Amino acid sequence: MARRGHRPSQAPAGRPRFWGRHAVIAALANPDRVVRKIWATREALASLDIPPVVPITYADVADLARLVPSDAPHQGLVAEVDPLEDIWLGDLLEQGADDRRPLLVLDQVTDPHNVGAILRSAAAFDALGIITPDRHAPPESGTIARAASGALEIVPWVRVVNLARALEEIAEAGFWRVGLTGEAPQTLEQAMGQQRVALVLGAEGEGMRQNTAAHCDELGRLPISPRMESLNVSNAAAIALYAATTRAMA
Repeated sequence: MARRGHRPSQAPAGRPRFWGRHAVIAALANPDRVVRKIWATREALASLDIPPVVPITYADVADLARLVPSDAPHQGLVAEVDPLEDIWLGDLLEQGADDRRPLLVLDQVTDPHNVGAILRSAAAFDALGIITPDRHAPPESGTIARAASGALEIVPWVRVVNLARALEEIAEAGFWRVGLTGEAPQTLEQAMGQQRVALVLGAEGEGMRQNTAAHCDELGRLPISPRMESLNVSNAAAIALYAATTRAMA
């Protein structure tokens, strides 16, 4: 069957390790996620229902600490997983054709903590999904899964080869593309209007690339105090999603 729309990335797949109860339990609950192995303390496993096909290795806290980054809060649980299968942008846009849920587009946001936090906000505000370039974006990892607190398993994440072309396809699907920048002449609320929106955010410091901004229909800013130059990109994403969601309910 021919696939629709902008193709996903073809990045080589590795097997990340997730840690912490929320990340591991969410991975186990996701029918699209293959969990290859679990290491855990007996106490952590006592309240979990692990599928019998998943190999389990009992370990103490010190053993688990050697499986994850230094000081990672594993809470007695570590899982080795396969990355989720690629999602095609055209498929995601088709799924959201009949609703007003916002899209999030991240332009070279590379910090995994930020991406995880953005996924968590996207889940909280029922976003259609997030779009990132395949380069200059972090791969699935335990850090992202931990920061996302389960949202990595429920929010569609599309990786694209060319973000500008993806933004063109998003526009063709009927989305109004609004880029967030502190230099915009109007507020985010003014820029969004009442149309279906794709919210475009750039990396901290550099912001959106010029070509990305050129592929937005409008630019908007968050009305923050002049005492602060900017917000963390994950905080900005949460506020923008709230604004888009409450606007849609009005």
